[in-house]
Amino acid sequence: MVDTNASSDVISLRDVTKKYSNETVLQNVDLNVQSGECIVLVGHNGAGKTSLLKLMLGLTKPSSGVVEVLGKNPAFSAAVAQGLSLGYLPESVAFYEAMTGREVLSFYAQLKGSNSAECEKLLELVGLGDAAKRRVGTYSKGMRQRLGLAQAMLGNPQLLFLDEPTTGLDPILRQHFYELIDGLQKQGATSIISSHALSEVEARASRFVILKAGVVVACGTLDELYQQATLPIRMKISVSPGEASAVAQRFGSDVNISDINNKSFNLSCLVDEKMPLIRHISSLGDVVHDMQIMPPRLDELYSHFMNGDPS
Repeated sequence: MVDTNASSDVISLRDVTKKYSNETVLQNVDLNVQSGECIVLVGHNGAGKTSLLKLMLGLTKPSSGVVEVLGKNPAFSAAVAQGLSLGYLPESVAFYEAMTGREVLSFYAQLKGSNSAECEKLLELVGLGDAAKRRVGTYSKGMRQRLGLAQAMLGNPQLLFLDEPTTGLDPILRQHFYELIDGLQKQGATSIISSHALSEVEARASRFVILKAGVVVACGTLDELYQQATLPIRMKISVSPGEASAVAQRFGSDVNISDINNKSFNLSCLVDEKMPLIRHISSLGDVVHDMQIMPPRLDELYSHFMNGDPS
């Protein structure tokens, strides 16, 4: 794995706009990615996720603005354009069906200067060792996706671009896939992942980039997105049986109370109200058995930014 300075930007996009005829698919995008990060692109269909990946891969050129990958323009850098420093798994994987899995991977290995030993290792790693001699035409969609991941991993790439990578994989294989990506990151790889599966990527990303109609409406860690969204924090309060209604009334009308049952209730507050509320709960004594703080989930944050004003 290529070793780079952890503080350096391996990808930089500055005021990037991409148009096809009269259609603007990306507008004024600014993004810096540091070595070792896992950046997840999320957004609706047509938001510009794949277009952004193609710009970083050098497959297309921006209509305006600057794209730099490993310090170079990917559209003109031979090393980047030939994929010598990166791996790419497109959303729709298509291989020549008459070839075996081993033959397909060997073909891509020759393009990247890898050897047959690495091919065998990767086929085993993605769970295709026993199917290596079978023709790709007999592979299921999930098997083709895993073969696509194996070709993306050839040559220990410094950058991985993965477009909807878990499409067609069952839950166990999805978990295995992300374990493979985690292993590559520990070796220093940088990942750019486009995904609709918010629950899968919530705990794995360094940062999230939320796109809406070609515009970056939010970018940051989960904590930073919480701060940007200013959504309420929810708490679940567990109390002595039969005391929930009485305890809830002690909070007054300024606190939003919901889901009252025999021994618990929920309340919500803004971030700056959290600590005073926690102190008040602590003052209630032994009647309170437990307090669970539930910050907004990624899908809630996503919904907030999708329905909000990009400005």
